[in-house]
Amino acid sequence: MHADDFGFGTQIRKSPYFDATVRWGAQGFSVYNHMYIPRDFGDPEQNFWNLVNDAILCDVAVERQVEITGPDAAQFTQMLTCRDLSKMAVGQCKYILITNADGGILNDPILLRLAENHFWISLADSDILLWAQGVAINSGLDVTIGEPDVSPLQLQGPMSGEIMKALFGDEIMDLRYYWLREIELNGIPLVVSRTGWSSELGYEIYLRDGSKGDLLWETIMAAGLEFGLKPGHTSSIRRIEGGMLSYHADADMGTNPFELGFDRLVNLDMEADFIGKAALRRINEEGVSRKQVGLILDGAPLTGPNTTFWGVQSAGEEIGKVTSAVYSPRLEKNIALAMVAAEHANIGAEVEVVTNSGPARATICERPFYDPKKQIAAA
Repeated sequence: MHADDFGFGTQIRKSPYFDATVRWGAQGFSVYNHMYIPRDFGDPEQNFWNLVNDAILCDVAVERQVEITGPDAAQFTQMLTCRDLSKMAVGQCKYILITNADGGILNDPILLRLAENHFWISLADSDILLWAQGVAINSGLDVTIGEPDVSPLQLQGPMSGEIMKALFGDEIMDLRYYWLREIELNGIPLVVSRTGWSSELGYEIYLRDGSKGDLLWETIMAAGLEFGLKPGHTSSIRRIEGGMLSYHADADMGTNPFELGFDRLVNLDMEADFIGKAALRRINEEGVSRKQVGLILDGAPLTGPNTTFWGVQSAGEEIGKVTSAVYSPRLEKNIALAMVAAEHANIGAEVEVVTNSGPARATICERPFYDPKKQIAAA
């Protein structure tokens, strides 16, 4: 397959790593933030084992950055999120929720603070650049909002630290979980953070010059050779094991933080006003009508992730939907994230899931399914 064979026209953008991923075996792509993202490097189960045993390099240039600068950048960024940023240091990253006036989630990105008045919002799959520019118009705040030439890669897995040492030297080991560093590699300008969408030890490498995408990809793959590094894609299996959200699947603008158990990401007591504060205060007082739960599904191993929302029933009554489901070869179980009516969200309760291949018995369980204290990623 040649890179020229992909034909959605120019409105679907290609990442700086696109040609490299095709060269390294990418066979299928999805579209995310109006860009191609590699989703197929052969067997997804093998990709999972590559990730949890060694390391994988993933093209996640689709995590577009919304750059916020200007004298009021910090105040403006706080307006966008319900998480308290008042103690966020320069060089720190935070997982945040961006909420609308109804308290619904518009995105669940990573926020990076590069300087006192310089932020990047590293996006999940929705158009927050437009939202931020719209919010700015009547805010009365002095900010500049745009999309910089920045394209992240994810280097994830237990060997990722050794590969980073080979690339950047021993001092990279001082980089703490959810912190970032501006750095150069052979003249390639980068930001490196200890973050990722895998629940494994991992790093995100933000390229600041799209013309050097091919060079960066090949440099990392060469450094990783002796450590078993493979090209790969973000693993649905591992992120569901880790209880990590996929925006549009597990959350959307009709979902609020409390339904997901994200109370820790909402600070209703801070002085700063943020969009959705009044709505979230009301939801917090009234309580939620549905909650996210984990499910273990009986039956034969699922052959792939669900591509539709599966109904969840209790005693013949519809009580919710499965949002993400997959077979975990490590746990040897079918695992799923589901949104169910709050009165049915009881650990140990048995329900029925209407899958593509018919009804299956399922048991409500705690999530995440693996390493609940995030000891692997934060080690």
